[in-house]
Amino acid sequence: MHLYLGHNPRTLYLVTGSHDERKGRPPRVLVFRAAEKNVAQVIVEFLPKDEVNLTNAVRLTSRVIKGCLGLISVENDTFLAVVSSATEIGNTRPSGSEPESVAKIHEVLFYCITSHLWDDFTASQDTLLSPDNVDALMTRDHYSQSTTPPVFEHPCVPLTKILSSGSFYYALEPTWDLSSRLPARLARDRTSAHDIGIFDERFVWNEYIVRSLLNFRERLDTLEKEELDKCQFIILAIQGYVGVSTMALPAPPVDGAPVIATLSLISRLGWRRAGTRFNTRGVDDDGNTANFVETETILTTDQHCVSYTQVRGSVPLFWEQQGLQTFGQRIQITRPHASQPAFERHFAHLMEEYGATHAVNLLGSKENEAILTSAYAKHLQLARGIWGDELSITHYDFHNAVRIGGHDSVMRDLCRLEGINNNMERYGFTMCDTSTDDLITEQKGVFRTNCLDCLDRTNFVQDIFSRRALEQYLSLVHREWLQAGMLWAHHRELWAENGDALSRIYAGTGALNTSVTRTGKRTLAGVLSDATKSVSRAYINNFQDKGKQIAIDMFLGNMNSQRQVNIFDPIHDSVGKALQQRLSEYSTTQSCSIFAGTWNVNGRLPSSESLLPWLFPRDNFLEPDIFVLGFQEIVQLTAQQIVQPDPERKRIWEQKVMETLERRPQRTCDYVLLRSEQLVGTALLVIVRSDLTAVIRNVEGAARKTGLRGMSGNKGGVGVRLDYYDTSFCFLTAHLAAGHSNVEERNADFATIVNGLHFQKGKTLSSHENIIWLADTNYRIGLDNESVRALSEADDFDALVAADQLRQAIDNGDAFAGYEEGPLLFRPTYKYDLGTDNYDTSEKMRVPAWTDRILFKGRFDLAVYSRAELKSSDHRPVFALFRSEVRIIDVVKRATLSRLLLENTVAAIPGEKLDEKLASLVLPDDHSELPPPSTDDDAWWNRPEHPKGIFPLSIAHLLESDTTNPFDSPEESPPFSSSPSSSDEELYSHAMALQSPITPVRKPPPPPRSRYTEAGS
Repeated sequence: MHLYLGHNPRTLYLVTGSHDERKGRPPRVLVFRAAEKNVAQVIVEFLPKDEVNLTNAVRLTSRVIKGCLGLISVENDTFLAVVSSATEIGNTRPSGSEPESVAKIHEVLFYCITSHLWDDFTASQDTLLSPDNVDALMTRDHYSQSTTPPVFEHPCVPLTKILSSGSFYYALEPTWDLSSRLPARLARDRTSAHDIGIFDERFVWNEYIVRSLLNFRERLDTLEKEELDKCQFIILAIQGYVGVSTMALPAPPVDGAPVIATLSLISRLGWRRAGTRFNTRGVDDDGNTANFVETETILTTDQHCVSYTQVRGSVPLFWEQQGLQTFGQRIQITRPHASQPAFERHFAHLMEEYGATHAVNLLGSKENEAILTSAYAKHLQLARGIWGDELSITHYDFHNAVRIGGHDSVMRDLCRLEGINNNMERYGFTMCDTSTDDLITEQKGVFRTNCLDCLDRTNFVQDIFSRRALEQYLSLVHREWLQAGMLWAHHRELWAENGDALSRIYAGTGALNTSVTRTGKRTLAGVLSDATKSVSRAYINNFQDKGKQIAIDMFLGNMNSQRQVNIFDPIHDSVGKALQQRLSEYSTTQSCSIFAGTWNVNGRLPSSESLLPWLFPRDNFLEPDIFVLGFQEIVQLTAQQIVQPDPERKRIWEQKVMETLERRPQRTCDYVLLRSEQLVGTALLVIVRSDLTAVIRNVEGAARKTGLRGMSGNKGGVGVRLDYYDTSFCFLTAHLAAGHSNVEERNADFATIVNGLHFQKGKTLSSHENIIWLADTNYRIGLDNESVRALSEADDFDALVAADQLRQAIDNGDAFAGYEEGPLLFRPTYKYDLGTDNYDTSEKMRVPAWTDRILFKGRFDLAVYSRAELKSSDHRPVFALFRSEVRIIDVVKRATLSRLLLENTVAAIPGEKLDEKLASLVLPDDHSELPPPSTDDDAWWNRPEHPKGIFPLSIAHLLESDTTNPFDSPEESPPFSSSPSSSDEELYSHAMALQSPITPVRKPPPPPRSRYTEAGS
């Protein structure tokens, strides 16, 4: 196919060529042009070729276009992504009824639909990226952010480099789905098997940018849809590795002809927590892990096709590596007490998809890895309370085993480990008949392997598991092939290439230990190669990967400010507008309470003084849902601490706070530390009720230095953001510039934090609905010392507030514009002599001031704003009690309402007032009485009216129900098909004689919400 550009209006035409038509593809054109009023909306038409006049159109590239990946909006322009170069890898299953061939993408180009500004961008058109240049592409600094970018650089250059890296693949034939493993494809009916709209969403990397085209396809009639598929305009791409090897293996002595066998390896990298090595670790709140890969080994012979699947993924806890990372990597478990819900969601996904799961943890005994191993074991033991023996784990210190016995010892050890050996036999493999595609046996479980990066050690062990599975098959069917050196040589080579490919994607270089994988031996050349790769990884991961991470997030639609391109459809636009106006019908609100406190502790450790007067200042208030505590100067601001702050001080304060919460009188709930962040002496703790951890998601931390013009952390801000149900919150603590007269510096610090504090995926402060600052702002009172002290002693606050520098800055719009603060009805909190109620009597005699403040923006009701009388610092702690509401969106109701609106819009009669019709629609009653979501501690079936989940049956209720028995056979059914069951009364009597209901077991957390749950939206 070819790509043309037309003008007046600007239009792109994707046209089938004569070569396509000789292959039996219909002569068609896919037309793209921008909508007039909406930059992120495109008009798409699917037309016969003879109905489109291309006389005045210009062919944009001489290359043959393989297909399009989708539409993306970048910098207020809309682009069409097309594959301009790809090579065939081979047929992964030659014995299938239809070819299952794969192509590797070498080049992707982006053409603008909305503007002519980028029409002269020809660099990527003239220089084809060869497969041999993949390593150079991935290791050179293509993503570094220069302070002087080239003039008119194409905005899609970062995307082009990622997609043209040689790590993306697609199915050459529209009749098969590369994203799904063999048993999943064979389980589909024949119609679904040939529908490109059915795929494994976890592994299709262009799902975000192709979604609008797939929705457009669904709105076509059946014939048009079939023709669109035959044209192969739409490409669904996976990232990872695909390798195919064909070989001749000895056959039984019948005719002497060898058997031609094909060995394929397909690794599918998940995109839901995609990113680079140090930027993406652990798990997210939906249970998706970094570097999650499903790898399928496929052996095809003249009789059978054998498939064996295993997965890898980062340790499914909240952990990360911040700052500059060298060879001694620093690991921080960011939510040690709130990881269980996400951990269980992860394994719930695996169990649902693959069945029983056995985790193989290859982490070592070094301090950082040992911390992860310990937490992993603890969380998995708790999860076994849900799944029992269906979930298990083996801990194997790979590095220690290699150090003692070499790489050969790993294979021997793994074969002897009981958990692995037993489950290898138990899980088996998938096998189907090549002539009929009928399943003979199916794999019943999966091994989930991890190390720290899930690259080198993991690949080595997965190679062993793959060989063990093939040996199981061969021992049953072709024992003579167990010693076939050709088969195992190809197997080793495929796994070595797989390790290199996955390592280049995640870490920027080829894998370590590939010389052992290829040859079975550790060579000097391999050792030198591994050392070079390690140094390269350290440089790439620390200095280049942040720019690459941004490009990945942009491609996947993860950037907070990003808008998905929609294809113009007035019907769906009307439904979307009506749906937004009726938000209250498919959502509810729930009240929440938040305690915010700030305290400059003057570099001191906790004393024997109780924190209860600060944390629980009012007896008549319920225990808050969330505690947000900001500390300043938790370490002495010395040069050594500024360069290398001591995290132990923060841990001591965390311990003091948590002990206070645990030992408080009249305790009715438990609290867990959700997240803590530190920037030198500034620290922020977010503590939540333990029963809320399952509904608080997307927790992130960030920091911004302001000292020495942003280079030093002695001053600066720390933020933590989260989503509580479907409402976003951001909490910040800060320590602004000191000095009585340095108002402009404080204003500048505020601006630096607001503009420079960035969370993942492009989120900033303005991205949040609710924001609370709790800080040592250092703003002073602009009066002389004697007046301030006298007015403070007299509790005459009006005159002090009038001279308060922060209030003046807010009124002038110099800082904290748009923020609110409660009334200052307490004495200035700074500066006191330690242990006394006396303002500073030292030589400096500092002027008292309200330096410690709490400000907020969003939907908050402020209940209390005051200070606590703790005397172990020269500042008094300040606190505020807030009430707010969080919104809970019912995705089932939303999808139902969306479907109802769509059906009525489509059925509208010409001349009918559509707005009035849609406004009059109501949801069916059966969607309005759902119970509230359950938690580990509060289940809808366990209420006072139903203790222990016992629901007494009423015979009257049974008799009032539908008189027909849904299990009765139709009247025309033969007599023997009817069930000789007892009467309703007998069944009821029998039911009442049964034992009491078993107490419900703890269930895994609810599954994550899909990005595309709305029907028809």
